[in-house]
Amino acid sequence: MFGIFSIGFVSFSSAQEFPELGIKVETVAENLKIPWEIDFAPDGRIFFTERIGNLRIIENNLVSEPIISLKVSGSEGGLLGLALDPDFEENHYLYLYYSYSDFFDIYNKVVRYVESDNKLFNETILLDKIPGSQIHDGGRIKFGPDGKLYITTGDAANSKAAQNLDSLAGKILRINSDGTIPEDNPFPNSPVYSLGHRNPQGIDWHPESGILVETEHGPSGERGNAHDEVNVIFPGNNYGWPNIVGDETNVDLINPILHTGDDTWAPSGSVFYNSDKISEWYGKYFIATLRGNHLRMLDLDLENNLVISSNVLLDGEFGRLRSVNMSPDGYLYLLTSNQDGRGAPTHNDDRILRITPLESDMEKGNSSLSPLKQLKSGILPKNISCKEGLELIFKINSFHPACVKSESIAKLVDRGYSSSLD
Repeated sequence: MFGIFSIGFVSFSSAQEFPELGIKVETVAENLKIPWEIDFAPDGRIFFTERIGNLRIIENNLVSEPIISLKVSGSEGGLLGLALDPDFEENHYLYLYYSYSDFFDIYNKVVRYVESDNKLFNETILLDKIPGSQIHDGGRIKFGPDGKLYITTGDAANSKAAQNLDSLAGKILRINSDGTIPEDNPFPNSPVYSLGHRNPQGIDWHPESGILVETEHGPSGERGNAHDEVNVIFPGNNYGWPNIVGDETNVDLINPILHTGDDTWAPSGSVFYNSDKISEWYGKYFIATLRGNHLRMLDLDLENNLVISSNVLLDGEFGRLRSVNMSPDGYLYLLTSNQDGRGAPTHNDDRILRITPLESDMEKGNSSLSPLKQLKSGILPKNISCKEGLELIFKINSFHPACVKSESIAKLVDRGYSSSLD
């Protein structure tokens, strides 16, 4: 497993403060070419992919030259997913997911390298011929708490493939770190873990229950628009695409725990916050949104398939957000995606951003309290309110606020929530 992680040598630019959230956002690197995924080595190095085919490193500062540049297919495909092996400190295995052209066809593959001194050696293909397209290539790879490698694949613009168990498209896949198929996969001799996905993006596991949650882009065209999804994933389940969308039901298909209705978030990378650095965020599910231009924070009751609260953070502040991940020292990192042809890039896009808590008021010599700190002091701040039809409740041990429907309050009492600060 990972050892001690230290990022003390990484340089940061001046921070932008958000007192209402109790955080500041620092720029770690800028002027990047569509960064897509980020991961962290135990020695403090930061690895990240650029969709144009580059794997790059931040070591003290951004290393100017990529450690590898792959020939990739373009549009929504390219060099996408990245994961470091849970035993990276010992084996230095690094995994990539990327799109490539084979004559007139586009495919995706998962490969493993051995990293040494910022160079890659011994490419091993673990999974190949994953259907690809100019759109809907999935691309997230991440190790689960069981030590298996999970892979999201899009339907590659062929919606019927998502329901076909003989196709790797429109699925969440699960393999061993050497590319073999785990014996306990739900379908014999198949890497398929779940099916019926349109374009799955973010995946992560709740830090206590170990339940897997996924984000997914909703439809456009003949099945309507929007209805982006957050799904609770269990092995062998069918999540319905293209047979059901939104609130449509089928006895054999699984509905999302949340869909966006007529709004389009274009949810991308996601992570459960598993740190005490910002204690009120512990256990919350964070989603980077592309079209939404914000960081979404969800409080999920996974046992009862219930969304307790859904909050927008950093709305419009940094444009399109492609990925969010948590470093071993407990801070969130964001990747912007304003150079992908659908954003409005500024002079220093794209960027890698780091979220850290603001200094305490005593450290800053400032007696004014943010709304969140007022809550922790037992004071109800004037500028925290809920939309019509929702009621304000609080987590008793942290005073974390949430806006919920009245009929949900009774269900939340046993989970440590109260509608009163008394």
